[in-house]
Amino acid sequence: EMIIRKTIDLGGTISGEHGIGLGHKDLFELEHGPAVELMRKIKKQFDPYGILNPGKIFDT
Repeated sequence: EMIIRKTIDLGGTISGEHGIGLGHKDLFELEHGPAVELMRKIKKQFDPYGILNPGKIFDT
């Protein structure tokens, strides 16, 4: 986790072509900051019942 945090501090990313992975889900907000709330709102608009990929990135 220390290496991942340093990567983000230096402007890097925790994701690759495969996404962030469930193991790094908790660091998603650290990397993307306030944009995560907007992402949650967009997800809610398209998936109001939380049935699409439940709990993968955003908790339902």
